[in-house]
Amino acid sequence: DTVKSVLADARAAMRPGDAFVTNDPYRGGSHLPDVTVISPVFARDGKTLLFFTASRAHHAEIGGLTPGSMPPGSRSLADEGVLIRCHRLPRGDDEALAALRRLLTGAKHPSRRPDDNLADVRAQIAANDTGRERLLELVDRFGPATVRAFMGHIQDAARLKVERALARLGASRRERADRLDEGTRIAVSLEPAGKTLKISFAGSGAAVPGNLNANTAIVRAAVFYALRCLIDEDIPLNEGVLAPVSIEIPSPSVLSPAGGDDPEKLAAVVAGNVETSQRLVDVLLGALGLAAASQGTMNNLLFGRAEAPGAPALGYYETIGGGAGATPGAAGASGVHTHMTNTRITDAEVLEERFPVRVRRFALRPGSGGDGRFKGGDGLVRELEFLSALTVSLITSRRTTRPFGLDGGGDGAAGRNLLRRQGREDWEELPGTVQIEVGPGDRLRLETPGGGGFGIPPKPQI
Repeated sequence: DTVKSVLADARAAMRPGDAFVTNDPYRGGSHLPDVTVISPVFARDGKTLLFFTASRAHHAEIGGLTPGSMPPGSRSLADEGVLIRCHRLPRGDDEALAALRRLLTGAKHPSRRPDDNLADVRAQIAANDTGRERLLELVDRFGPATVRAFMGHIQDAARLKVERALARLGASRRERADRLDEGTRIAVSLEPAGKTLKISFAGSGAAVPGNLNANTAIVRAAVFYALRCLIDEDIPLNEGVLAPVSIEIPSPSVLSPAGGDDPEKLAAVVAGNVETSQRLVDVLLGALGLAAASQGTMNNLLFGRAEAPGAPALGYYETIGGGAGATPGAAGASGVHTHMTNTRITDAEVLEERFPVRVRRFALRPGSGGDGRFKGGDGLVRELEFLSALTVSLITSRRTTRPFGLDGGGDGAAGRNLLRRQGREDWEELPGTVQIEVGPGDRLRLETPGGGGFGIPPKPQI
């Protein structure tokens, strides 16, 4: 979707050696920290546009209300950082690079690390350039017509595999609904018809004033992922997967907030990418009967501080695993990153060496997975002690709702966020989304949700 948007915006201006930078969630992006660099690939004669290469990278800092660019309290896109709609970077054009720096530093809430942003963009351009050379080597070897034909063949292969999987679903309508922690409904209905599938998210809630709004690219990505899970074999991942599917998304809604040109008036989306996306996958896999709900959250934890005398600025961001939902044939995995998280946590030794924290506990959370013929996976307990004054941000969900079980399986346990101040024995329960100030000796404990169980539990043996 991002490539299509850049093509629509800049097709006439594209030249060999160009790169286009964007992070617009309303034009194919996810949230502002995810910056995409797209490079057109021209034939060696420099005249014929053949392909595109693209790379998307999460930038640790892109501005916004809080360090790390994932503010828990954002109410508009402007609160979440610098919006880059479509910035052209011709190769070797120092002025275009300087203009990108001005964009990064001139927003209402500018990037705190523009040098890092520009270095990351250069790395993404280098990755695209490597891809371009590999593609042109294929063209040199086989000719453009053959390479283009086989690109079509791999899309056809993906489409055919999805069609075969859809044909096995039968003709019955399938539905599943869930809700976000603050009550907004996420609903899906599936209507198989032979080798095609109509997917509708009608009945999902309205756009919310906070940052749990998703966008149509996130919804399509969740559908793409669920369809991939439906196929029990390796397939080339491409848009052929979506060819047999129609997707209906109510607009405006929490899954398609109203667009526009003013970031101050656009809905905030940073948690839609990391949290609402998880709920989308849960309802899709649940409707398909593939898996009970997984933990349904990325358990986003950020901490940092601004630069001060004797204390350099720092920022850290991690996501924390939990329980996976059980399937018709297996228990859910415990203590893993599920679905859209797509990350791994920093080693405790590295974290403690580089940041003023101590990992006091990092363990499974026994009994948090839902009961069933196949049990849901258990969540995790992660407890950090802070060694200096820091600002801590949490964006978590499944704190007031529980991951659902399927086919008689039990629900997984909800998560909990707990804070214990230095010198106190009692733990204070925190909301799912919050920003707090901590000091030396304060401890934060996250107990992450378990996955739902699948099937009625077996009767105990007497």
